[in-house]
Formats: sequence, C-alpha cells, structure tokens
Amino acid sequence: MTGPEPTPKVGPMPSEVDPAALATSDQVAFTSLVGPHLRALKAHCYRMCGSWHEAEDRLQDSLVRAWKGRATYRGSASLRSWLYAVTTHTCLDQLEKRRERTLPFALGPATDGLLAPGAPDLELPWLEPMPGEPEDEALGPEARLGRKESVAFAFLTVVQRLPPRQRAVLLLRDVLGWPASDCAQTLDTSVASVNSALQRARETVAAMNAPPERLGTEAERTLLARYVRAWETARVDDLVSLLVEGATLAMPPLREWYQGRAAIAHQLRTMAMPEASAGTRRFQLTRANAMHAVAVWRLDAASGQYAAEAIQVLELSPDGRVQAITAFLDPRLFPAFGLPLTAP
Repeated sequence: MTGPEPTPKVGPMPSEVDPAALATSDQVAFTSLVGPHLRALKAHCYRMCGSWHEAEDRLQDSLVRAWKGRATYRGSASLRSWLYAVTTHTCLDQLEKRRERTLPFALGPATDGLLAPGAPDLELPWLEPMPGEPEDEALGPEARLGRKESVAFAFLTVVQRLPPRQRAVLLLRDVLGWPASDCAQTLDTSVASVNSALQRARETVAAMNAPPERLGTEAERTLLARYVRAWETARVDDLVSLLVEGATLAMPPLREWYQGRAAIAHQLRTMAMPEASAGTRRFQLTRANAMHAVAVWRLDAASGQYAAEAIQVLELSPDGRVQAITAFLDPRLFPAFGLPLTAP
C-alpha cells in the first residue's frame, strides 16, 4: 500500500480533535497531537512485528503516512483509533514481505542436555524483547488479554506464526478490544471475515501457557538477588536450586534450547558459567515484556572493559522460582533498554 491512508471508520466515540485543526496543522502541532499515543502505538507495532527495533521503524513510517494523510481525517472516530488503523496498515504492508520472528522453543523439541549448541543462526529473524512495561492502552470492553498476557513470549511467538491479517484481527479484537464491525471497516473486509479470522487465530493460540503469577515484591527481590549472586560467583548448583524442575533455557540467536534442571546445569557448567567465570560479569536489573530481566556485561580480556553480553528475561513461577530463562545474546538490544554497551 502506498500513499495516504483512507479515513478509517472506527470507534463509536467522536473525535476529541478538530479534524480541520489536524488537517491544517504544521509538524510541530501534529507532533503535539499524536505525541500522547506514541508509546502505545509502538507497543502495537511490536506485537505485530515481534521486534522493538523494527517497531520503531514501523512507527515512524506510520507517522509519515498519517502526516501525509491528515487531511483525510474526518473525526468519525477518535484520533487514537485513526492512528491505530494507519499503524496497522503500515505494519501489514511490511509483514507481507518477510518471515515471521520466533524463539528457539518454537523451532522444535528441547536439545539433549549433553549436546553443546551449534553456531548462532544469524539469518533467522528472532523475536526481540520489549523494554519495560507495555503502555496502558485503556483496553476496550471486548479485550480478552491484559497488558502482561499480550507481551508474553509464549503468546508473541504463536502470534508471529499467524498470517498477517489474522494477526491484525487478533490484536485489534483481543488486545485492544475493538468491536468486529470496527475491525472490518479498518481492514476493508466483512464482519463475517473478521469473525472467521478471529476464530482461526484463537484456535492457534489456545494451547499457549498462561503467564505466571507475579510474586510479592519482597519475594521477587530475594529471588533476583540470589539469582544474580549465583551468576557472580559462578555457583551453578545455587542457580539451579532457584529453578522449577521443568525450567527452560534459551539463548537466541542459538537455535538450541534446554529443559530441566539437569540439562541446564550441564550447559551452564560447560559453556556459560564455568568456575573460572566467577567475577567476570557485571549485572543490572531491568524489565522486559512486563517481566524481570537482568542485563549482563562480560569482561573482555583484551580491552579490560565489561562489554554488553546479554539481556536475560526471567519468567517466574507462583512458588518463588524461575521457570524460564531467555537470554538474548545481542548487545544491540542494550541501547533500547537505556543501557550502555560497556559497564563500569
């Protein structure tokens, strides 16, 4: 799709923005009007494309398209709904041109615990973490998923495998809570087609695991402190004691992933966490996809600096343990989290 978007007829609420004011706005005024919606729109782009870096590109493309098409806005829907429609179309244009993003556990069964991982797969488009918490998007009455569920890795990985238009329908209906009629008008299709696409999409994601319950603040602090201390001292047994029995470890861009305490312990001892690694890393707690995460820098012997190594995203279980570690071995993610590439 090229050129300005047609006016989307979405949302029962009248516009809070005068269409004439938007149509005649300069770039400063336009930026002021759309500014309050940017974080939520970027989160929508992230759910659509599975990459925080790509989400930024899609958001900028959407803003350019909205700016060029601002004179077509008639105010039949809120500005926010109109911007979501423009952004959805922009993402759909790009999704038709590329492969879906994924994580190792979606590629096949867990690897034998005694086998070392192969070379990183730098050709496969990997799902990326989202810094911090998703924006509170004032979800509509028909929304089925909350903010935390809508950015869980299990959900996003399945969503990325949906055909683009099914993906858009699922996100508009079950995350944003749009009525089927509004989705149909936005996507230039019928309500029956929207309902059919939604049913197929829901069937695909029905088997996903629900995200774990949040622990109490003090329990979380204690668990995270013990987790980081185990890494600092390279005490594999201490770290494994924090895992549930069926815990998983994935390290994209490595394709292999491991399940179970024994398999994870073997990989940590032989690859990531040998005894000699004690004291060679620096750590900082952060947040990703509404979950706890740990940024890791590793000592580079040649430079003497601690260089960005990984963002480890932790999924916690209700009983105060770690049930999944997804370590994104990509230093390029650090700036998106507001983190330096070298640690003091």
